[in-house]
Amino acid sequence: MHVIEFSTLLGPTIVAGDERGLAGIWFNDQRHFAGIQDTWIHDETELLRSAKHQLLSYFAGELQQFELPLAPQGTAFQERVWQALQGIDYGATCSYGDIAHQLNQPKAVRAVGAAVGKNPLSIVIPCHRVLGSQKQLTGYAGGLERKSWLLRLEQDTKLKAGAYVLKS
Repeated sequence: MHVIEFSTLLGPTIVAGDERGLAGIWFNDQRHFAGIQDTWIHDETELLRSAKHQLLSYFAGELQQFELPLAPQGTAFQERVWQALQGIDYGATCSYGDIAHQLNQPKAVRAVGAAVGKNPLSIVIPCHRVLGSQKQLTGYAGGLERKSWLLRLEQDTKLKAGAYVLKS
């Protein structure tokens, strides 16, 4: 596993991946992140360089869709949830219950929440777009302040883009 660390608007960020794709994007103090492992190699591969560039472009409001090979590791259920998260459009939100229904497991809301919380690819797999049943901010392994910031970034970017659309 190769890894790089760099600064972002949301603090120190760690990106890891191998020949299969990105395995993780974490904030330094993120819950469920065990830290950089001794076996990981500090090396800015082409994949990690591209991930860094795309993340910084996203934070600048210049990128809405990531184009990176992903290789998150989890249980079959977690991977299904993470796949569902990738279908949430930029600037949109949904609830944990919405994801559970999408997976045809409407009673699995808590399990969906747990899987969302263990998402190893913050931002690229947009777990920050999932809200509680009453559209309230709830749960984010990177912290609610970061989740709120990410949602505001996407809403602001959409509003700015809409300002330039000619209405007929």
